[in-house]
Amino acid sequence: MMWVVIAIVVIIILLVIFAIVGFNKLRQKDIEAQEALGGIDVQLTRRADLIPNLVETVKGYASHEKGVFEAVTEARAGVQKAAASGTVEEKAAAEAVLDKALVNVMAVAEQYPDLKASTNFLQLQGQLTDTENQLAFARQYYNDAVSTLNKLVVTIPWMFFAGMAGVAKRAFYQAPEGQTTPPAVSFS
Repeated sequence: MMWVVIAIVVIIILLVIFAIVGFNKLRQKDIEAQEALGGIDVQLTRRADLIPNLVETVKGYASHEKGVFEAVTEARAGVQKAAASGTVEEKAAAEAVLDKALVNVMAVAEQYPDLKASTNFLQLQGQLTDTENQLAFARQYYNDAVSTLNKLVVTIPWMFFAGMAGVAKRAFYQAPEGQTTPPAVSFS
């Protein structure tokens, strides 16, 4: 009789420990995914902060391209808003608009050989390229974290703790429609 009571107590203790481990594991993976999304926000903000300098440099050579610069300003504001409080989809859409605007700025820059040779322009272009690489890494890191979390949320035994831990599947960061191929730049 005493062994049965001890066995039941041990089983209850093991179940409680397992529940705590499951809860903590899900919360940890959810936090990792949230941190990874923050990494994307950091890179989007960094890129948005570089753009005014790039635009000012190009403006000095191509002041008549007012529409291009206004589009970049609007796109930059959209990215900052999405980075501050947007969903994954809103961030991706804002990024797509900014990407298109940047292609237009670079197309304008291509028309000015002196600008392309400018040290300031080349440094900004290099920083932008570096940021794009870091952004690509941040997106991949986020998707990896989301993949790990989503696998836990839908598999036994972790799925039983998902509701208790307040954790659900997250959306992957996907390129918006039309962003799977590089934009075409034409000077004709």
